[in-house]
Amino acid sequence: MGEVVEVRGASERERRRWLGRRVVGEINVTCPAYGYRPVCDFCRRGLRTHCARRTVLGIVAHGGAFAEHLALPIENLHAVPGGISDEQAVFVEPLAAACEILEQVNVDEFQQAAVLGDGKLAQLIARTLHTVVPRVVMYGKHLAKLAIARKAGITTRRVRGSASDIQRFQENYGMVVEATGSPSGLALAQSMIEPRGTLVLKSTFHGAAPVETWPMVVKEITVVGSRCGPFAKAIRLLRSGQLDPRPLITRTFPLAQASKAIQFAQKKDVMKVLLKP
Repeated sequence: MGEVVEVRGASERERRRWLGRRVVGEINVTCPAYGYRPVCDFCRRGLRTHCARRTVLGIVAHGGAFAEHLALPIENLHAVPGGISDEQAVFVEPLAAACEILEQVNVDEFQQAAVLGDGKLAQLIARTLHTVVPRVVMYGKHLAKLAIARKAGITTRRVRGSASDIQRFQENYGMVVEATGSPSGLALAQSMIEPRGTLVLKSTFHGAAPVETWPMVVKEITVVGSRCGPFAKAIRLLRSGQLDPRPLITRTFPLAQASKAIQFAQKKDVMKVLLKP
């Protein structure tokens, strides 16, 4: 989230439209932005987040938000409405990833859903699902983080991270979202999903995940990989007041104390740390 201070390669009308505006930016920079012709097959099919030539802000061949200068194509920008604070706007990108689940799965079919994990993304996913699904249960290890979820109306279960530990609750779900960030998350999710249930995978991590695939076949589980999502839907959700991510902010530091802020962010139970000029 930031303010547009310069616009290059655009008409005078476009420059006037964007200069000085608060914006959030999609992180995938695709074929059309770089002027590639013809565009790749994924861009041609409208799957811009899977562009074969994409760069990714702060991740793949594109300087991130800690760079002195940050550039994104105009097509990646979304204006932040006046009713949304800066503290809320910084959550648009991960909230959009949570909203992607609503695009991929008909969540109206479920009366309850489980979210495995209690980190920032899991918290946003649980809140997003709770705008549609009557009962959302979060399974996590950290008391402080689970307490934050309960204040948002999310039912919580504290677990140590083993399948036997989860099974002691004797709860099964038609929909489970795995957002633990751990290689063991997939196996745990499989242990608690109902036959013909839907399993949404959100975790990305380095290395292999040891998992048996037979439960997917025997239970006939639908597995959905889920990544980036719709910024417009995330912005509407914030603007409606249905979801407020600000309780996830643990502390705000002045920009001059950036090093101290990064160190603080590594501490246990810290959720979101912000830097302000």
